[in-house]
Amino acid sequence: MALEKGPAVTASPSSPAGARRTDPRPTTADRVRQVVVTVSEIACLLGTLVGIGIFGTRVEESSGGSLSADATLLAPAGTAFSIWSVIYLGLFAYTVWQWLPSRTTDPRARATGWLAAASMLLNAGWLLVTQQGWIWASVGVIVALVLVLGLLVDRLTRVPGRRGPLDLVVVDGTFGLYLGWVSVATAANVAAALVASGVPQEGRGAEWIGVVVVLVLAAVVAAVQRRVGGRWAVAAASAWGLSWIAVGRATDEPRSMLLAWGAAAAAILVVLATASFRRRAGADLPAADQPRSRRSARTAASP
Repeated sequence: MALEKGPAVTASPSSPAGARRTDPRPTTADRVRQVVVTVSEIACLLGTLVGIGIFGTRVEESSGGSLSADATLLAPAGTAFSIWSVIYLGLFAYTVWQWLPSRTTDPRARATGWLAAASMLLNAGWLLVTQQGWIWASVGVIVALVLVLGLLVDRLTRVPGRRGPLDLVVVDGTFGLYLGWVSVATAANVAAALVASGVPQEGRGAEWIGVVVVLVLAAVVAAVQRRVGGRWAVAAASAWGLSWIAVGRATDEPRSMLLAWGAAAAAILVVLATASFRRRAGADLPAADQPRSRRSARTAASP
C-alpha cells in the first residue's frame, strides 16, 4: 500500500532538544500570492518611472503643479521625497523575500502578501491618476493606500512568524516607513486638492488651520503607534515628513514660521509618543520575552 507523504519536518534551533517543527508545504494559494506580489511590484516600478518623468510628467509638475513642494502650506520640501527611494528598494526586497523557500509558508508572508500587492497597485494607480490631473481622485487612492498599510502593519504586529534581522528590516522596516510617510503625504494631498479647488491659504487663519492639521496628524500617528506597539520605522518616516514640512515653510513659499514650528513640534510628539509606547510594551512583556539585558538588570536588583 502506498504511503502518503507528510509535511516537511525540520529541527528548530530554538526548540528544546529533540523537539521538531513542522513546515507546511507551499500551497497553490501561496504560489498565486507570490506571483501576484511580483506582478504588482513590476506595476509599481512602471508607475514610478512615469512619476519621475521617464514615461510621463514628473509628479511635482502634474495636476497643474498642485503637488509641488511650494504649492501648499502642508507640502514638504523637495528633499523629503527622497524617502521613496528607500521604500521602493524595500518593496523590491520584500518581493524577493517572499520567494525564499523558508518564507513561502511563513504566517506573516501569508498575512501580508495580498495587502502588500494592493499597496503596490494603489501606489502605481496614484501616480497614473495624478498624470491625468484628477487631484480629488488621487485623494481617494492615497486614503485607500494608507488604510491598506495600516492594516498590513497591524497584522505584522499580531500574526506570529519569523522575526529575524532579515524580516525586521525587509518586512517591518519597509512597511513601517511606507505607512509613516504615506500618512504625512495623505495630509499634503488633501491640502493640495483643497487649494486646487479654490480654498484660500493666505492669512493667519489658514496658518493656524495648518498647525491644527499637523498636530491632529501627529495624534493619529500616535494612536496607530499605540495599537502596533510603537514602531520606530513608522515614527521615523512620519517625523521625516513633518520635519520637511517645517523646513519648507521656514525656507520656501508659502512661508509660515508659525506652521514651521507647529510641524516641528508634531514631529517631536510622534517620536516621544513612540518611545513611550515602546517602554510600555516592554514593561507588559512576560519576563521570558523581555531582552536579556533587562532581565539581568532586574535579577541583579532583586533582593
